[in-house]
Amino acid sequence: MTENNDLWESYDDDIVRKFIFACLLFGAIAFLAGLLAALQMAYWPFNSNLPWITFGRLRPLHTNAAIFAFAGNAIFAGIYHSTQRLLKTRMFSDVLSNIHFWGWQLIILSAAVTLPLGYSHGKEYAELEWPIDIAITVVWVVFAVNFFGTIAIRKQRHLYVALWFYIATIITVAVLHIFNSIELPVSFMKSYPVYAGIQDALVQWWYGHNAVAFFLTTPFLGLMYYYLPKAANRPIYSYRLSIVHFWALIFLYIWAGPHHLLYSSLPEWAQTLGMVFSVMLWAPSWGGMINGLLTLRGSWDLLRTDPIIKFLVAGITFYGMATFEGPLLSIKSVNALAHFTDWIIGHVHGGALGWNGLLTFAIIYYLVPKLWRTELYSKKLATTHFWFAIFGILIYYVSMTSAGITQGLMWRAVDQQGRLVYPDFVETVLRIVPLYWFRVLGGTLFIVGFAIMLYNLFMTLKRAPRPVPELIGDIPKSAELGTGHRKLEGLATVFSVLAFFAILVGSVIEILPTLNLDKYLNPTLTVKPYTPLELAGRDIYVREGCYYCHSQQIRPMVSEVLRYGPPSTVEESMYDHPFQWGSKRTGPDIARVGKKYPDLWHYRHMMDPRSVTPKSIMPNYPWLAEDNTDFLILRKKLSVMRVLGVPYSDEELANADILAEKQAQEIAQKLAADGAPGGLEKKEIVALISYLQALGQKGSPKNETLGSVPQL
Repeated sequence: MTENNDLWESYDDDIVRKFIFACLLFGAIAFLAGLLAALQMAYWPFNSNLPWITFGRLRPLHTNAAIFAFAGNAIFAGIYHSTQRLLKTRMFSDVLSNIHFWGWQLIILSAAVTLPLGYSHGKEYAELEWPIDIAITVVWVVFAVNFFGTIAIRKQRHLYVALWFYIATIITVAVLHIFNSIELPVSFMKSYPVYAGIQDALVQWWYGHNAVAFFLTTPFLGLMYYYLPKAANRPIYSYRLSIVHFWALIFLYIWAGPHHLLYSSLPEWAQTLGMVFSVMLWAPSWGGMINGLLTLRGSWDLLRTDPIIKFLVAGITFYGMATFEGPLLSIKSVNALAHFTDWIIGHVHGGALGWNGLLTFAIIYYLVPKLWRTELYSKKLATTHFWFAIFGILIYYVSMTSAGITQGLMWRAVDQQGRLVYPDFVETVLRIVPLYWFRVLGGTLFIVGFAIMLYNLFMTLKRAPRPVPELIGDIPKSAELGTGHRKLEGLATVFSVLAFFAILVGSVIEILPTLNLDKYLNPTLTVKPYTPLELAGRDIYVREGCYYCHSQQIRPMVSEVLRYGPPSTVEESMYDHPFQWGSKRTGPDIARVGKKYPDLWHYRHMMDPRSVTPKSIMPNYPWLAEDNTDFLILRKKLSVMRVLGVPYSDEELANADILAEKQAQEIAQKLAADGAPGGLEKKEIVALISYLQALGQKGSPKNETLGSVPQL
């Protein structure tokens, strides 16, 4: 509500309460989905035989719920609450606030329905299909208009440091989402990205890494700069350090995406660029951590007595740990060991649970008593929650880092005769399964702590009076004032434009050169596109989330060449929309799996992996032998692919379904002759087998290149 007299204008805290409730609800779903996924890795029967809860479909549900539902709603709650107080005005539009809230929740619910059903874009953290991508864009624009509209009507001219990070977040997330989500629809819930191969890989990890940077880092830093001084009742340690922290961070972070693609077929200059800028991130990241921790100088007794300060300090410490480890993992020699292993999983969860999770809990513990005008039901329970969370995160992180280092060392082990010490990949998996159970333990402790929080908040609200609107109040003050930067802070439009150009420079320099793919191709090598049936099989592979556990990118290392074959080349993925290089190896790389095994082996492997690989932890896929392949849509799929540059002939377009049915018949007959059930020619398993048998057979380098592989 707003009174006629501006002096008595009240804030819109109803929208903040809504986002808090949504954060708690979807946080519970995200954490439970993560726990189930962890159980599936430790004991494969937890996958059951239901397609919509297998690991490959559950994993994107978990990550999207954790990032965009739990963390996203926490961000919006904090931004809506702090922005009004920092600008001393109500939000620009209550209508836009509510459109933003309900639109975002509908997007989350859409993801919760479509991802388990297998409607996936096939790109990590960007799996949602094109109608939902459009909805995200619309809702984000609504949020941006509301935010910048509030800045336009502000009663406080100076933009406090938290607002700088909010501005950078809103601008950069819009740029990342729009450019990474350019795709051509095939049907209502199927599309192909316009980028392919190394182009798609670079754009995806420019997006993926900076989704971490500008969705899970910059907005939370803004929240830190607001809520830490408010909770501690002290000014931020250094205003000047916050200036350096902000501008250095947003300029450097955008360049770091290629460190996810080290030792890949990405051009060497792009890999080196990503590594160098990643290492430089140490300085601004730790500058922000120091600025936060030193805010408490002289008040460390609060760390002993106040659970909110406990959560804030621990969260900021985990931010420092994660931002130290990230650049460390981007150094090539370290990345050679860690990439594709569970060490990366530990690193990600150390940041997500430690930094984002603990900071979110601190903010909610701070906000709920303020918004409902009451005291927290139990500080003792909040402290108990803190210790459950801390021990849960530490057990999770240590177990996964240990598992990752074990994997990396076992994969690389070569004896004096030049042979792999562990040639059987499943042996490297079985060795770390006990550590997967420790991950389950860590996740369970974290969830128990979260349940304690829910009970504590429920009891707090149960005894709270009816909320009363809060009138305009003060803002946190900085320790140092009077610099020239403050003039810029009064020019919101100029500030926003400069922030946009800060993130634009690195984006353009990184991505534009790779859009001209021809200069990276071997002109003497002819690459064949997938046949219609193979393309159908590839879409099934993407739908089932196989790329979450299998990479298709062989690195130029002796151990990998011995295990998988020649290193991957630019040409091999040039028609892949989307690319499928992967980021984790729970199973072996399959870039060269084509023709390595007979069709019957692949059939048995998908029906019951343990029938061909004893003690495998891969789930069964019985529905692939029950569900029919959609042959009729193949003409449309090939047509879209040709628009994207894949050289399909007119004949292939006109007869795509006929060609696919013919190839399927040949594979089914061979399977039946070898002992598989008859009548499989229309089943999805046949299409998937055709795709797997095509991998490494479309123009891969000859074995003569083995001698040129460098040793590490």
